Amino acid sequence: MEKKFGQVMVLSVCVAGIWAAYVTQGVAQETLSTKRFGPDGERFQHLAFLNLAQSLMCFMWSFIMLNLLSPKRTSQAPLWSYWSASVTNSIGPACGIEALKYISYPAQVLAKSSKMIPVMLMGTIIYGVRYTVPEYICTFLVAGGISVFALFKSSSKVVSKLASPNAPLGYGLCLLNLAMDGFTNATQDSITLRYPKTNAWNIMLGMNLWGSIYMGLYMFGWSKGGGYEAVKFCLNHPEAAWDILLYCLCGAIGQNFIFLTISRFGALTNTTITTTRKFVSILVSSIWKGNPLTSEQWAGVAMVFTGLSYQIYLKWRRKASKHSHNGPSEKESAKKK
Repeated sequence: MEKKFGQVMVLSVCVAGIWAAYVTQGVAQETLSTKRFGPDGERFQHLAFLNLAQSLMCFMWSFIMLNLLSPKRTSQAPLWSYWSASVTNSIGPACGIEALKYISYPAQVLAKSSKMIPVMLMGTIIYGVRYTVPEYICTFLVAGGISVFALFKSSSKVVSKLASPNAPLGYGLCLLNLAMDGFTNATQDSITLRYPKTNAWNIMLGMNLWGSIYMGLYMFGWSKGGGYEAVKFCLNHPEAAWDILLYCLCGAIGQNFIFLTISRFGALTNTTITTTRKFVSILVSSIWKGNPLTSEQWAGVAMVFTGLSYQIYLKWRRKASKHSHNGPSEKESAKKK
């Protein structure tokens, strides 16, 4: 009984940590993309700088955690093995952040929630994978919900906050973000297969080391990168620098809780928590940040999260079915012993 209570408490802490970290990060991200700073009402134009700052923060965080919690690292994946995955891991999130210049934060969250769509399309077209009817229903609900949300115009108040309203470009950047994420995840999986003793901190260190190098070269290595302008903006507007620091801290703390959730309760539980977090982020953006959605857009949001929730339910059911099939055989083997 005490063990179950302890598990419930740990899970509650994980849920609270993930929600608090990423909802707060979303608020900071939206503030940086829409707020006008100073008496002249200047915008922070170089949103890709957030990706560099996040990579540096997560690199330092993972370095500290590795040396504190697991100083003896053996059979870990070498740092050079992360170079290719870090290319797409640098480009993808940067595209997702840049999309906030053209579409609202709720629209970006919804678009980035549709990861199953490109995965199923690629699986069907390239690999000839056959999916079940319920899986197609999930995809239809998500795709339909995003389409409904995109087709019905946002309120003039929401549009006025955007730097350069352009829905096709914004959604296109989110789609590119999803495509890059697919390659990143596949490459990370291949690394963990080759080096099974690699832990989450080692992956975080390697990915963010290369990410910092790539984004640093992009931001400061050529005249159009905008790194120097971003630093100058932060010096002129310290409140923007504090927002960037908050954004980075929330990302690092959130990753800690995600790693803890996956290690204690599995990837499926983590997916459930992060999916509900996205819905909370949309609510916070709409109510607290003053970005009202139309009734049609709320219908689109409901469709997307109904599809995502159904997908999670199907995964839970598969998992339960697998355990029920394994259960009898384990009992029989125990009886024989």
